[in-house]
Amino acid sequence: MAGFDRAALEAHAVEVAPLLLGAVLTHATPEGVVAVRLTEVEAYSGLGEDPGSHAHRGRTPRNAVMFGEAGRLYTYFTYGMHTCANVVTGAPGTAGGVLLRGGEVVDGLELARSRRAAARKDVDLARGPARLASALGIALADGGADLLGEGDLALRPGEPLPAAAVATGPRVGVSGPGGDASAFPWRFWITDDPTVSQYRRAVPRRRAAG
Repeated sequence: MAGFDRAALEAHAVEVAPLLLGAVLTHATPEGVVAVRLTEVEAYSGLGEDPGSHAHRGRTPRNAVMFGEAGRLYTYFTYGMHTCANVVTGAPGTAGGVLLRGGEVVDGLELARSRRAAARKDVDLARGPARLASALGIALADGGADLLGEGDLALRPGEPLPAAAVATGPRVGVSGPGGDASAFPWRFWITDDPTVSQYRRAVPRRRAAG
């Protein structure tokens, strides 16, 4: 299957996010290969536009990957223990990103189960951003990987989805102005898919993703 055109990912994160639904992210490791079909994502814009984004106030060592080329992997820790994975979007310097919130394991099921031994059902293996990264074996050190290249991590488009199959709503766990559902209905998911995570309102001590 042909990969994404990098130029397509250089659009605004809100335009890119629904394009990633149905796409497949594959990670080849010494343990084996796991692939996840993306069913839920969240868009985060960059400098000055989106108070929910890590890049809202400018470039730091932590978010530097977001300011690079589209199609790179941006990783970060949440709660000091879980890795979350994002696809960098927008032209270099704009610092957009799409958080990968949920998906269906479509290859490497046994390996994903071993990584997510606490999951009671297969639909829970990558249901949530930290679970998705864990099932795929993505670590913080993988940040910066080119998802459109020939490396161990590869992002490939899926079949186009009809508009009726895509739902939108407020982002999960984003507090403050970035959590305004009317201003930022920037979570996108495949309607009625069982691997989509449950919506939760913001927890005040948690910073937004992106």
